[in-house]
Amino acid sequence: MNRTIGIDYGRARVGVAASDPLGIFASPLETVPAAKIIEYLQKYAAAETVERFVVGWPLNLDGRPAAAAADVEVFLKRLRKAFPGVPVELEDERFTSVLAHRAMIDGGMKKSDRRDKASVDRISAAIILQSYLDKKK
Repeated sequence: MNRTIGIDYGRARVGVAASDPLGIFASPLETVPAAKIIEYLQKYAAAETVERFVVGWPLNLDGRPAAAAADVEVFLKRLRKAFPGVPVELEDERFTSVLAHRAMIDGGMKKSDRRDKASVDRISAAIILQSYLDKKK
């Protein structure tokens, strides 16, 4: 079954989400240490067919790339080298952390659990992917 993978890349941690086989819904998967993200994606791709990656692209409010874009560029090179046949799309990631916190509150998550940055990263990846999937419809 084909899956689209959403990625919220950070220097320390990477949030990962996956679409359902029909490409309608995004679900958070894991938060992976940045140093192990390519290895994680390779293992995932060995079990599931990955048809594309959607990576959060950090932009400032004025639409210009944020400082973190340089880190994402380095990651994109590694991703494209590891998966040469899989397309990579960029998706605006502005406000995803705010939306992730809102989703956690709306979902009834306890305040102590909302402080877990790994949860925020996973949910942010799902928001990035869902935004892409919604535009694709």
